[in-house]
Amino acid sequence: MQLPSRIGKYELQEFLGGGMSHVYRAQDTVLGRTVAVKILTEQGCADAEAKARFLQEARLASGIAHENIISVHDFGEEQGKPFIVMEFLRGESLREALRSGRAGDARARLMLAVQIAKAIDYIHLKKIIHRDIKPENLQVDQTGRIKLMDFGIAKSEGMQLTRAGFTLGTPYYMAPEQVLGQQVTPAVDVYAFGILLFEMLTGLKPINGETIEKIFNQILYEPLNMDPLRQAGLGEPIVQIIARCTAKSPQDRYAKLWDVAVDIERFLGLNPTTQRPSTGTMSMPAAPTMPPVPAMSQSSASMSSPRPTQQSTPYQPSASYTAPAPVPTQSRPAAPVDESLPAFVRALPGPLQSQTGLMILVALGVLLIMVVLYFAISLVA
Repeated sequence: MQLPSRIGKYELQEFLGGGMSHVYRAQDTVLGRTVAVKILTEQGCADAEAKARFLQEARLASGIAHENIISVHDFGEEQGKPFIVMEFLRGESLREALRSGRAGDARARLMLAVQIAKAIDYIHLKKIIHRDIKPENLQVDQTGRIKLMDFGIAKSEGMQLTRAGFTLGTPYYMAPEQVLGQQVTPAVDVYAFGILLFEMLTGLKPINGETIEKIFNQILYEPLNMDPLRQAGLGEPIVQIIARCTAKSPQDRYAKLWDVAVDIERFLGLNPTTQRPSTGTMSMPAAPTMPPVPAMSQSSASMSSPRPTQQSTPYQPSASYTAPAPVPTQSRPAAPVDESLPAFVRALPGPLQSQTGLMILVALGVLLIMVVLYFAISLVA
């Protein structure tokens, strides 16, 4: 495509990359802001399922508002080509940040992992399963904030778009049930997050077969080798968190990634937010900017949590946590008495000292008089 070009009100200025769909840096000519425009290629438009999946991505992503998830501003279709307009992200992919060392030390990477876990947990609350969690689908900006991207193969509850016999997802991060073509649940994202966290902390893929057959065999039958994590001195709690995320059976994994985030925060000595947010407001409270992370010395053999005492029993994520006692609420002071009211009104109980209360009292009095008159007339008759 010859640039600059135009689609709708967006002027395309720079090709950023892509495969079945192309992504461009563009200018919104009405609002004057820089955006990213994702356009399905002619080849993609010719594939009915690819086009349906592209439109599905637009619908899913446009209903999400979260500080760690890319924002979708607009979507439409022009000359038969559907397009999605997203916020323009500055920074680099998590894959590039890990390769260059700009992702920081182990502590900084764990703090990135907390953001990722909360972002994925949020889309799970929206009944969306991402199904393609990997470093290439996460963007890190200069402040240390991470953004989850690419909902191209995400699946909402009740939606079926996968061809029979075809499994979607990047092989290294696929859960056993994905490999077997079984029902996909949020547990596949929990598994992928565990594989991602292993790679973030060690620089190694725990699944490393040379062929698809070997990769799938490792996923289905071989336990993960946790030795690289222990050799990196990351501490047994982190090993257990990853082991639980990547359990072969979905029932043995964390039920929700919010709990994973809480366990990592607690390990880091932070004060975790244990109350999982709802999706009622379509967004989560803004997290504070990640503080500067002190570098870890090469001679340090472990990254233990900075707690006063070290745990002597095996780590049980979330199981032993005791929520802080609720702060007692102060009793409400009694309402002051209005001295301008008549004495007989001030003598009444508080609820009856209002206009409504007095009306009820008068009505009861009238009713009582009517009853007395009725019985009196009956006796006379």
